[in-house]
This record gives sequence, C-alpha cells and structure tokens, in this order.
Amino acid sequence: MSNLSGDLSQTPEFATPDHWQNGRFFNPGAPAHSFAQFLRWILHRERGAWRRWIESPHDVSSAGVPLERVYGAEMRLTFVNHATFLLQSEGLNIVTDPVWSQRVSPVSFAGPERHRAPGIAFDHLPPIDLIVLSHSHYDHLDLATLRRLNARFRPEICCPLGVGRMLRRAGFETIHELDWGQSKPWRGKRLHCVRAQHFSARTPFDRNRTLWSGWVVGFDAGPVYFAGDTGFGPFFPQIAQQFSPIRLALLPIGAYRPEWFMGPIHMTPEGAVEVHRILAPRVSVATHYGTFSLADDGETEPTERLSAVLAANPPGNPFLVLEHGVGKNIPMLDEADSAANIT
Repeated sequence: MSNLSGDLSQTPEFATPDHWQNGRFFNPGAPAHSFAQFLRWILHRERGAWRRWIESPHDVSSAGVPLERVYGAEMRLTFVNHATFLLQSEGLNIVTDPVWSQRVSPVSFAGPERHRAPGIAFDHLPPIDLIVLSHSHYDHLDLATLRRLNARFRPEICCPLGVGRMLRRAGFETIHELDWGQSKPWRGKRLHCVRAQHFSARTPFDRNRTLWSGWVVGFDAGPVYFAGDTGFGPFFPQIAQQFSPIRLALLPIGAYRPEWFMGPIHMTPEGAVEVHRILAPRVSVATHYGTFSLADDGETEPTERLSAVLAANPPGNPFLVLEHGVGKNIPMLDEADSAANIT
C-alpha cells in the first residue's frame, strides 16, 4: 500500500516502474492520445441522440429502496447509474464509483449533466461499509457525493495510487490505496487492485498523475470483478487466471465513439462481450452507459449494440443489462439459470 504526501504532481513513493515514468502513469503497450487527436475529435464530433430527460419506468422512491443488509452467500446488485452499483453480500454493503450529483464536472453550472435520476435516492441508501473507486475522472470520482457518503456513513474507501491524497482532504480516514497487483485484507475478505487501460485527469495540469484500476473483491462465495473504466487490453486473461471462477463481472459498454479515438480507453460492447468470454464469470452486468453523454454514442446505442452481439453469438453465461434502481439476485457459482431466475 502506498504512503503518499504532498500535492498530486509529486511522485508516489511506491509507484511501480513498469507503468510510471517521468512523473506520470501510463498504459504499457497501449498508444497515448495526442492533443492534435483530441482536437480532431472535438472539431468533427457527430453526437448520437439523447433525450433531455429519461423517465424511469418505475417509481424510484419505492422500487429503489434496497434491503438494509444481505447475509450469507446471497448476493444482490442494484444499478444506480453510470458506473455506480450497490453490491450487497455477506452482511456488507459496497458502492462502486458513486455519483449522485447533477453534473460530472469541476463546476456546478457547466459540464456533462445527468439525463436520468439515480436508481436509488441518496436518502434510501443502506449503511455503506466500503466505497470502491476506479480513477479520478469526474464521472467516477464525485467529491460532492463522496463527502455526503462520508458524513453519513463513515465508510472505508479503496482507490488506486495517488488518489488517496484527494480523499484525505475530503475527510476520509480509512483509505486503502493500492497499485496494480497489490491486495489487502478487509473484514475477512481481500481487496485486489488490478490493471485497467485508461487515463486520469481532473485539471489540464495533472493528466496521469494518479493511477486508474479495476478491483476484485474476494467474497467467500466467489469474487466480484469491477472493471472500472477501461479499454480492451492483454491483461484480461491474467485476471481470469488469477481469480476464476468469478461470480460477477461489472463490464463497461459505453462512451466508445468515435472508436478511432476512444478505443484504447473505452471498450465497445463487442469488446465487453469478448472480455465476458475470457473471464467466464457466472454473470456479467453492463456498466458505463445511459446517464451521462460523455462521447458520441447515443443514449440507447450501447445497450442495443450489446443485445445484437449477444443475440448473434450467445455466450455460455448471462451478460445482463439491469434496469436502474431494481435489485437483482446474483446466482451462486454452481446455481442454474432457471433456479436463479436469470433473464
């Protein structure tokens, strides 16, 4: 675990050399975008269609009230929005990349704005034991939400290298800050920080000063893999080899257009299905779509494209798109689909 001090531009003391160079993290073997490529995208954008506001098919105030706790080997997953999930099992409540703010931006009056309400109202959250953070982008690390969670629940929080400094300033006391390949015991489980292919930035001056990652939570009844934000990379077979059999994988499917620009950092639905096949989890669930317009794919394009890929060549195990705010029981590793009511 790292022990970081100073501002975000300073070198982490325990950064691993193979993805840290000249004061910045990088993706081994993956191309980095140039500013010219960024300008080309911005100047020639072809945005897909989004409704200004997406009404939920159910009443979030009632359907979106989760259980207080889920005990034993049972596991329940509720999709809140974007990359935010409530994961409940073995008496523990975990949230991933929590975002309840109206915008994912450094300012409250501009930047990407949500197109739908969170699937769980903040006041309906059960006690949160752990927050899992994948990286520092505003649509994944929302300081306003983190401060609210900390004030109400005082949860522990895990994050990749460099992010802990920001969290300490936000008032968090118990921070598990790890590098790729590191792990740490937590309440009888184990938290594993695993490689992802992405980047980090919160200002024009701190690009890649902090690390990005996926996470594996080692539950007794089977590990859960949260991919965070990632492009398709050569590290997925290693994750499969180390953690199989995986009970649940949360895989991103959105913000991939234009693919020539987004490809290295955001998976397409086809890429997510390929990762599903590599990992062979009991169940995969789609993330990173349907709330914020961050790239050029339209509101429904990621899920429609995922459905088409799955229909054309169905995988052995389910890859689900969850309805916002409705909890889903995740089957045991040896439980049949029919017994688990998986659809």
